[in-house]
Amino acid sequence: MIMITTVVFDLDDTLYDEVEYCRSGFEAVAEFLANLPGAPSAGRIFSAFWKQFTAGDRTKTFNTALGELGIRYDDRLIQELIYAYRNHVPKITLPQDSRDLLSRLSGKYTLALLTDGFLPAQQLKVQALGIEKYFKCIIYTEQLGREFWKPSPAGFQKLMETLNAKPQNIAYVADNEKKDFIAPNKLGFLTIRIIRPAGLHSEPSQEPGAAAQYTIRQISQLSALLEKF
Repeated sequence: MIMITTVVFDLDDTLYDEVEYCRSGFEAVAEFLANLPGAPSAGRIFSAFWKQFTAGDRTKTFNTALGELGIRYDDRLIQELIYAYRNHVPKITLPQDSRDLLSRLSGKYTLALLTDGFLPAQQLKVQALGIEKYFKCIIYTEQLGREFWKPSPAGFQKLMETLNAKPQNIAYVADNEKKDFIAPNKLGFLTIRIIRPAGLHSEPSQEPGAAAQYTIRQISQLSALLEKF
């Protein structure tokens, strides 16, 4: 019989909608660019960014939008924009259903957070959401080294070591089938996928062992699922 004592959460598109962070980041970059001599208004710049992003351009958003706006750019400017995006103080809030769930679970389980991504950005998100208080342990895989981002098992192993927890007693809740569940499945965690309506990574993976064992569509469903274990 499995006995879950520890619940580990991913951050982006698990506890809140990552698209809200993206919007906040593009707004910050638009404000930065609008201060350059001869630049269009921040609103017009943001609209160009958002048009590219929502059309599915996730890798060359700045380049394409600047070209469309007629703003000359070089690699240095693009790097400045990326820096502004990753280091801005995000305007994001924790949804009420996530807050309620974390409050409810924190009395019953040891809670932890394990997240990939660029370190300043992930730390600023956690601060903006006000969620540090819920977690006994937060693992930023960037602190281990970028090569240890998921699907590497390193973050999960570090987590078990820090909490002195066995894999069969841990549930991992995340969203992205292409990278999130490969390592915890191999290690023997209980894996649960949440598919948020606005999620950016909802496409399934064809890789063997990549799918979560359970799927939920609202984070409020997690409590009842965990009680089965």
